[in-house]
Amino acid sequence: MGLKIMVMVCFFGIKKESFRVGRAVLPKFFLEDVGLEAFEVLKRGGTKVAVSDFPQVMIESFLRDLEIDCVVGRELKSVCGYFVGLMEQKKKDILPLEKILGVGEEKTINQDVIGISCFNRSIDHHLFSHCKEIYLVRKADKRSWQYLPRDKCPNPLIFHDGRLALRPTPLATLALFMWLPFSFILVPIRLVAALTLPYSISIPLLTFSGFRCTISKPKTSGYSPPTPKENKPKKGLLYVCNHRTLLDPLYLSFSLKKDLTAVTYSLSRMSEILSPIRTVRLTRNRDEDGKMMEKLLSQGDLVVCPEGTTCREPYLLRFSPLFSEMSDEIVPVALDAHVSMFYGTTAGGLKCLDPLFFLMNPLPSYTIQLLEGVPGLSKSNNCEKSKFDVANYVQREIGTSAGLRVYQAY
Repeated sequence: MGLKIMVMVCFFGIKKESFRVGRAVLPKFFLEDVGLEAFEVLKRGGTKVAVSDFPQVMIESFLRDLEIDCVVGRELKSVCGYFVGLMEQKKKDILPLEKILGVGEEKTINQDVIGISCFNRSIDHHLFSHCKEIYLVRKADKRSWQYLPRDKCPNPLIFHDGRLALRPTPLATLALFMWLPFSFILVPIRLVAALTLPYSISIPLLTFSGFRCTISKPKTSGYSPPTPKENKPKKGLLYVCNHRTLLDPLYLSFSLKKDLTAVTYSLSRMSEILSPIRTVRLTRNRDEDGKMMEKLLSQGDLVVCPEGTTCREPYLLRFSPLFSEMSDEIVPVALDAHVSMFYGTTAGGLKCLDPLFFLMNPLPSYTIQLLEGVPGLSKSNNCEKSKFDVANYVQREIGTSAGLRVYQAY
């Protein structure tokens, strides 16, 4: 009955074609409950079949990422392309094991089939009748298991969506709902302080409201930018950051206490209006974006996130090498953002709400590491390295400092 109520609440009125929670949101929470011991046993098997009372659209994508060959779940009823929140009755004659294993009806199953199930769960499903052995797992056994480390997952979870950052356990959910009224009061205060007040006042006020920001600078600088030629003005500094949230340039600007210009690929109009620093949109056309960045650097310092998209997990995605040709000096910046309740990024939701959700966290924090300057490949700086070498070097330095796994394509 509890499962039926949960399915009714979650699925009633959801459009069937646009349902993406099962593959974009839920795998993050499912992966946190996978037991290492059971997963190791599963890896030793041949063909793997998962049977669940959950709706198949919720679990199929996640289980297939764990290299499950076939998923047998409950089907959901739909009317006119919308889920009605009701599950089809289980049919014991559906998906016989012979069909799953690719064995014809005239042949018998001549291999050992092993079943694993919960100790207090009924094993009347017809698939268990084909099992040579059945192992039942108690709850006490599960409590002693270790959680599956992310590095042992067959398909690493790099992208996932949804606003909820905490595991929705009963106590955590209760704490979230108790915090919501306070967050609705705190968000306007934080916004007003960040958008209207000078740094000398806004920074202490934001710190008092729960904001945390740690910044570290290199002790020595092993690189000095070249002296500009006569009649040629010196370009501004180019800060190259990994991308955690839309607030990356703002935190860097607040930490350095200087006005910076940020170039972005996809920023909502509302975020552009509310931003206390100047933002400029890129067109993803290499020539046009290069001219725009050169113009902005001639006016002052610039911030760019070459990843092009935000990433929540400890990964650093491929850098676009365009930035390496723009400035005489590149300053790599390693960023790390921590939230406890709500993610300040989204792929399928409204991006204009990203800063608001980040501000709703009780103690949002940023860690900023300014690294050693790197010579760029602008026309005034003669360098034998290619743009790919510079981009990969900057990416490795940021990844090493922030403890991120680096993905390079060049």
